[in-house]
Amino acid sequence: MAIHLDDYRELLEELSESCRRAVHDEWHEATRALSSRGLDNYLKGAAALGHLGRGDEVVMGWIEGAPQVARAVGEDCLSDLAQTAMGFASRTSGVVIERLLSTAPVAAGRLGDAELFQGYLQFVNHLLGQAPRGVRPMLDKLEILLNQLTLGGLRRWATWGAHAHRTNYEAQVEYFSLSSKESLAMLQKERKGTLFIDIQRRINMYLRALWGRDFFMRPTSGDFERREGYRPYIEGYFFHLPDAYDDHDGLTGVTLYRAAAAHCAAHWMATTAPISAESLSVWQMALIEVIEDARIETLAIRRFPGLVQLWAPFHQTPATASATAGDYLNRLSRALLDPNHVDEDPWVMQGRMLFAQVNDLSDHQIAWDIGVTLAHAFLGKGVAYNPRTDGQRALYRDDNRFIWEFEGFDFEAALAAGYDQPRQIRRKVNLMEMVNEIDTELAGDDAQEVWVLGTELFPYEDDGVSFNDREGKEPVSDPFHYAEWDYQIQLERPSWVTLLERHPKRGDMALIDEIAYRNKRLIARMKFILDAMQPQGVTRLRKLEEGDDLDLNAALSSVVDLRMGLQPEPRIMMRSVRKVRDIAVMVLLDLSESTNDKVSGREYSVLDLTREATVLLADAIDKVGDPFAIHGFCSDGRHGVSYYRFKDFDQEYDELPKARLAGMQGKLSTRMGAAIRHAAQQLRQQRSAKKLLLVLTDGEPADVDVRDPQYLRHDTRKAVEEAGRSGILTYCLSLDPRADQYVSRIFGAKNFLVVDQVERLPEKLPMLYAGLTR
Repeated sequence: MAIHLDDYRELLEELSESCRRAVHDEWHEATRALSSRGLDNYLKGAAALGHLGRGDEVVMGWIEGAPQVARAVGEDCLSDLAQTAMGFASRTSGVVIERLLSTAPVAAGRLGDAELFQGYLQFVNHLLGQAPRGVRPMLDKLEILLNQLTLGGLRRWATWGAHAHRTNYEAQVEYFSLSSKESLAMLQKERKGTLFIDIQRRINMYLRALWGRDFFMRPTSGDFERREGYRPYIEGYFFHLPDAYDDHDGLTGVTLYRAAAAHCAAHWMATTAPISAESLSVWQMALIEVIEDARIETLAIRRFPGLVQLWAPFHQTPATASATAGDYLNRLSRALLDPNHVDEDPWVMQGRMLFAQVNDLSDHQIAWDIGVTLAHAFLGKGVAYNPRTDGQRALYRDDNRFIWEFEGFDFEAALAAGYDQPRQIRRKVNLMEMVNEIDTELAGDDAQEVWVLGTELFPYEDDGVSFNDREGKEPVSDPFHYAEWDYQIQLERPSWVTLLERHPKRGDMALIDEIAYRNKRLIARMKFILDAMQPQGVTRLRKLEEGDDLDLNAALSSVVDLRMGLQPEPRIMMRSVRKVRDIAVMVLLDLSESTNDKVSGREYSVLDLTREATVLLADAIDKVGDPFAIHGFCSDGRHGVSYYRFKDFDQEYDELPKARLAGMQGKLSTRMGAAIRHAAQQLRQQRSAKKLLLVLTDGEPADVDVRDPQYLRHDTRKAVEEAGRSGILTYCLSLDPRADQYVSRIFGAKNFLVVDQVERLPEKLPMLYAGLTR
């Protein structure tokens, strides 16, 4: 859905002239940073802040700053920013609110993460209650502060000043404006050596140079409440690194970031399966982590020998340390990394020997085997292990939650993180390339390249049958995986259903022409309804008590009434309203085997009626001008849901979609929940204000691998609810005479229609569309 400023004319008229000009000046930048929903919230946020009555500067701060915040940390943070500003209205002056909004882009850019930015807003809100006079001078110096402090450092610096000068307002102002010596001293104390936001780009380039691919990193404010900070960790396809590192034992913060990022990348490349933690003690798990770290680092060093010089300086535990179990852990870790290090302890030597005897380091099972063996051998030392204090001391190493919590590939999470699956390359070639240069004729579906001719290829003995018709296989899409709701355990089964998009076959266009000829009367009767549904542009609403312009006819009538001594008509105003349609329609057809059944007492099947009704509906929507798509589905078990695109939203309704509708076939079963989830995914990508998913089915959800009739009903209901949360109205048109028993529980009491006389479907469907989109 495209957002136009003209659609918000009434809302913008509530703003001052200078604010309206600012909106027009910033509109281009806002459309580049915000989605349609974000633009809508952006304009409504400006109007809401204008209603506070705190001056145009507050509104201007929002108009200019919001797009920059969205670009830095995402548009979801704008609602938090607006709520914080609105909450300030009853607690402080408009100047402070303006400074909060104007400096928000600085905070978002320096923090670089949505969660950290939300934490920053909470911190400012909390500080307003502790030191109200200090918020404005702090915001004036925010860029200087965030160039030197992390979010945790900023909070500790501010908290110290708020407690030290709780009742001395002048001292508060001096402290938070960096004018006092104690303020500068605390700033120096909390100052960190290297901030993540300053070197993120350099670390990205460093990892890309090593591994030839991109990794995704996010800062984490480990020292928000305490100074020591978190260790790096891998979660949700992101490397989470501390937002700042101090220099350590002569090693710079940049070096520490390089070491930590390279270690996380080595984990990502070499840890391909989880390590079972079943029946393991905490000491055994700690040793397995040390061996696993050594395994992935050794594999990385074999590819890039220079990495040992990066990691080795962080291992400084002497060979004589033996006071705690942690000493032995770190001695073993150093011995496995550095082959030149000498450690004559029998237990450490045993670990070195077991690790050196492994021929294939690609198998993660060796970490489990060696770790358990060393844990048993360590019992003879009589040293207790304390998991709170006896961890690894190399600062660059992560907390290893990745190796225990690692799960199978999550397509949705990977897509959100920016990862993409390697795709098969399809090349268009000429006939001579196809004949003379093809690598192999026996390549399977997983071939790296697929060569495509511009036209079909026929054999020398021209019998009218192409190679495609003889030996070709139907092309399918990459698999889509969707969850499925299990009502018995009240949980979703993740990635439970596999859906494949298939190319629909083409049929005879004469069939579509025959449908149009047979329904001439119905088409003529619908013409007036469709004309009334088409957008009428700008219309005038007359006889209003409040409006934009004077209605001259009504005004003259009122003057005449006054002259005649009659009560005049007070409704003498009018308003111009722009009538537009902004709706996207998806028609989802059930193409199961049951649609091939004949209609009772008729020669045609349910599929024939479905085709006829869909053609008439498509003609109607095309005349109105709404964007629409026609898709269909059938299934053969949970790993065999087939999905057909007869027409897409960006496709003209011409001969190709009509030929596909003529060739559609009914087969297999009806796993409706997965199809609705996939259709809703396509609808979410449309920018229309209203979205309608119209499901046409002849029976209840069912499939060959499901015996419980309630299972797929509950899953379909869950899919409908998920679509509803995205603003999609799902409406079902059922041809099943028994549908009253279940359809209302799936789609809702008002979101279904049961067609008792199936033969009237071609008439009912277009009329239903007209009623739903009026």
